[in-house]
Amino acid sequence: MNKTLKRNNDEKFLTVSAETLAGMLNCGRATAVKIGTDAGAKIQIGRRTLYKVSIVEKYLDSLSGE
Repeated sequence: MNKTLKRNNDEKFLTVSAETLAGMLNCGRATAVKIGTDAGAKIQIGRRTLYKVSIVEKYLDSLSGE
């Protein structure tokens, strides 16, 4: 059985990991990575991959028509 991940959505972050992005979007990790990559919010620092939250928010707003 897979361990349930605890995700904290209480704070406002500039960048987040794929796991945190998935928690913020209330979706799976694979979907969060696809959304972050499609939005152009992916930041690669060495082996670490982060996603810029403001870019993801703008991308989702544009998809919803706002």
